[in-house]
Amino acid sequence: MFARTTSALVAAMILVPPWAATAAAAGPVKHDRVVSADPVDTTPHVLNGIVDAIALVGGTVVVGGSFDQVSDAAGTTTMERSNLFAYDLATGRVLPGFAPYLDGPVRALAAGADGTVYAGGEFTETGESGSETRGLVRLRLSDGSPVPGFDAQAYGGVVTALAQLGPFLYVGGDFTRIGDARRTALARLDAGSGAVDPGFAIEPGEPRGRRLRINAMALSGDRLAVGGDFTTLDGLSRPQLGLVDVGARPAKVASWRTSTYAAKCRDVFPSYVRGLDFAPDGTYLAVVTTGGPEGPGKPCDTAARFETRPRGSLAEVRPTWVNHTGGDSLYAVAATGAAVYVGGHQRWLDNPRGRDSAGPGAVPRPGIGAIDPRTGKALPWNPTRDRGIGVKAFLAHHGGLLVGSDTTRLGHEYHARVGMFPLP
Repeated sequence: MFARTTSALVAAMILVPPWAATAAAAGPVKHDRVVSADPVDTTPHVLNGIVDAIALVGGTVVVGGSFDQVSDAAGTTTMERSNLFAYDLATGRVLPGFAPYLDGPVRALAAGADGTVYAGGEFTETGESGSETRGLVRLRLSDGSPVPGFDAQAYGGVVTALAQLGPFLYVGGDFTRIGDARRTALARLDAGSGAVDPGFAIEPGEPRGRRLRINAMALSGDRLAVGGDFTTLDGLSRPQLGLVDVGARPAKVASWRTSTYAAKCRDVFPSYVRGLDFAPDGTYLAVVTTGGPEGPGKPCDTAARFETRPRGSLAEVRPTWVNHTGGDSLYAVAATGAAVYVGGHQRWLDNPRGRDSAGPGAVPRPGIGAIDPRTGKALPWNPTRDRGIGVKAFLAHHGGLLVGSDTTRLGHEYHARVGMFPLP
């Protein structure tokens, strides 16, 4: 009996890679080194469409987007999945019991308590019975069913961003109402019931485009960063980017502000902030944009670092550094302490003088790259990926970096729309 138990333990130690052992740890994720440029071989494949969101619930990876078929890592088994699926981080095994039906794309995910996940997007129905879940639902990972008691319908638009912390779920999009409560593009809900929190009524205003929209959110302690199509928050000037003090009662717009994104890019991109992430210690915020090749004086098609605790006045916070692609959009960013990872359909980094071309000093970083958080210059890390539309989702965890996109080549290997770079 002892011998058989020991053999099973040894087998488990061999089968579970070291990066999976601590991957489920909660809280901000700090890496002490850059991830490997060689993706793991265990991730499943999304066979069509695009991956827009990734969440990690314990040891389970949840993947959302616009797709209807996935396969195992070996490519031998194809499974039907409606815009959402889950797999085991350590083995890559697709969860057979988690196959919820969602009738529209999933644009955002957030890990929930007790083996659940929140999904936001463009859907209106969930499950074979066609239960109404307009834009937001909480699902059990065990069987994909909606969690009873959670009811938060988004009306007038869709959900594009989610962030969960403690008893609260923060929701962003271009909606105008959550349930019976008027909320424009931004709301805080009770994470258990979905009830709108009356202590959070921050209102974005004055869009640059056709309608107000939150594109991205990130949480660090008592600070919520929001980016999107707005120029004011509660009437205060915050062009496309602002911080909210969520620890205050009621929540209020923080005094931190930057006019960096008041600049105009091309007319087709009236609003262009697309992704943001806090450093693990919360001391800076990394922001990525689209916008077009407008040159070194504009924040278009760039990654930038902003100190969240700057010295001196908060009347105007300027970027510590800006890294230009030279004309290609960035959509996703992950700050891990060791690197600021950026993804889009870029061809280069370090390219302030490029205009859809490689200017002086430009370095090739097709589709994915890493920037030194201190200097703002591209790191040597260059795994490459097929560019396509671009990386739409990063998720850093204690074992590495998960990537979601719309293409099938990552790190010179076949990894259809989902991949992971492990810590070496």
